[in-house]
Amino acid sequence: MTTGARGVPFWSLPEIEASIAGTLAHLAEGGIVAYPTETVYGFGGAIDSASVERLVAMKHRPSGKPFLLLISGSEMIERLGLQLSRSASQLAARFWPGPLTLVLSGGERRVSPRLRGPEGGIAVRWTSHPGLQRLISAMGDPLTSTSANRPGLPPAMSAGDVLSSWSAEIASGTIRLLDGGTLEASAPSTVVDCTTKRLRVIRPGAIAASALRESVPDLIGDR
Repeated sequence: MTTGARGVPFWSLPEIEASIAGTLAHLAEGGIVAYPTETVYGFGGAIDSASVERLVAMKHRPSGKPFLLLISGSEMIERLGLQLSRSASQLAARFWPGPLTLVLSGGERRVSPRLRGPEGGIAVRWTSHPGLQRLISAMGDPLTSTSANRPGLPPAMSAGDVLSSWSAEIASGTIRLLDGGTLEASAPSTVVDCTTKRLRVIRPGAIAASALRESVPDLIGDR
């Protein structure tokens, strides 16, 4: 399934709606999608093991460095059997949807082991990108996510950046490129480990630790 030389328009509401059926069909076949988020362009696919392994192979992802999951609502966390502690729930209530990734316990029966990080949890973010929210809601399941750049290159901030690095894969239909225009420069999402009693910042990002401590005063890390 090819996407054309410049990808599939994914900017206006009519474009987003027009893209959904083809994108869902591509994902159902185990394909990989390149898409805009609230931070950078990402790659993702379905959460079944075969789809995850295709993404691992394409990105040459080393063992122990998993992808995160993008969701469009808290009910997806419950369906996956992931656990939100009281402190994690406070952060989610304040900062989701948005650039905050929470590493959560649970999900052993529903989530591929490849998505589990070294701390034993699954990284999850409720995306604030409206087009991506619509796509994930239409899927009914989370979308895996990793940056859409080749190793050693800067994050992709436009569909053109993705096309310049992955033109062969896009032309062959391996990657379906959703063109959401050029994104504004942004820090990556802040990542918080919620698998232990005291929450800990494991990657500083768009939301400062000082802001997080307004909800969880005993948060560890990032000063």
